[in-house]
Amino acid sequence: MRELRVWPLYVGGFLGPYGSTMVTPIVHEVAAGLDSTPGIAAGAVTAYMLPFAALMLVSGTLAERWGRGRVMRVALAGFVAATVLCALAPTMELFLTARVLQGAANAFTTPLLVAAISDLVGGARLGRALSWFAAAQAAGQGMSPLFSGMGAAVHWRLAFVVPLLCGLLLVCFPPSAAATRRVATAPASWRSLANRRLALACSVSFLCYLASVGLTVMLVLRARDRFGLGPVETGLLSSAFGLAGICAAPLAGRLLAGKGPHLSGIWSNALLVTGLVTAAVATSLPVLLTGVALVGAAVTGLRSVTNTLAVTSAPDNRGGAASLALSAQFFGGAAAAPVWLPMYHAYGDLGFAAAAGAPLVALAVLVTSARSASGTARTGPRPV
Repeated sequence: MRELRVWPLYVGGFLGPYGSTMVTPIVHEVAAGLDSTPGIAAGAVTAYMLPFAALMLVSGTLAERWGRGRVMRVALAGFVAATVLCALAPTMELFLTARVLQGAANAFTTPLLVAAISDLVGGARLGRALSWFAAAQAAGQGMSPLFSGMGAAVHWRLAFVVPLLCGLLLVCFPPSAAATRRVATAPASWRSLANRRLALACSVSFLCYLASVGLTVMLVLRARDRFGLGPVETGLLSSAFGLAGICAAPLAGRLLAGKGPHLSGIWSNALLVTGLVTAAVATSLPVLLTGVALVGAAVTGLRSVTNTLAVTSAPDNRGGAASLALSAQFFGGAAAAPVWLPMYHAYGDLGFAAAAGAPLVALAVLVTSARSASGTARTGPRPV
């Protein structure tokens, strides 16, 4: 029997968030290289995230119907082509168009990876497997500023080498067919996605990324304005997010397996609040680094929670459920810059700390949901 090749699932998990934040630390270099302004260049983050999030409203269910393996192959080829176009774009207009195409292509890969993992790994091991997938996502989000900054120190176009190599690796070595084969026998149903468990996953997912991408965006400004850091130094600081996320994966998996998604989500959101406030009030680099690391660890836990809630909410359409939760996540990411940057510019540290309001809302949602679930379990169904 041929060995089941599943490591590309985690490489793909790294690639999605990497693409979303990779332009953040190099907006000035991109603007200078394409004769534009930093404000327009910063739109490259939204240009990626909006199609990424919007298409994931439907991409998972469509891919379940069309065939996971086929869709993933086409989408990965499209991502590679769009990345080459980003690196070679002669104008800002073409560069932003290429970023849109990158996000659109990745919308048809990321949710299928979550669905594939949940089909391959069941029971108590699911939480741990999804925690490691979340760690790969945290690595992508946290390491992209470092790699982009290192590339931009030579030339901004070199920042696209890492995602291009990852994309080519997945094109040449895709997951085994068994890893992307849908195991459900019934047709993927849109109706099955209308349930409270998935709605909870989507709301927590949105709030998590609204806060964590807000940290990523404001961190670049804080590092430059207050501490005088350049792209490479800022990238090193941001890499603490990914490293902490990777280190947190085993603990997040055990917590999820032992305590369930509600309690795990409550603890992870509490940690996210702590990390954001720590980063907001930091007056030294070690304290700022601590805040970034706490946020990275918390986001791994929350990604594990939301992915678990999603894929267990609709067993006959795991791809569609994962797709909706991830769509909410990246809509939150797309909203982060326009929501938090004006507050940061207007109120400084207080505006930075305002990002902690998002996980506080998520805490309230999870506590309410947990109490509702506990009450239903105690009373049981009403007699007919």
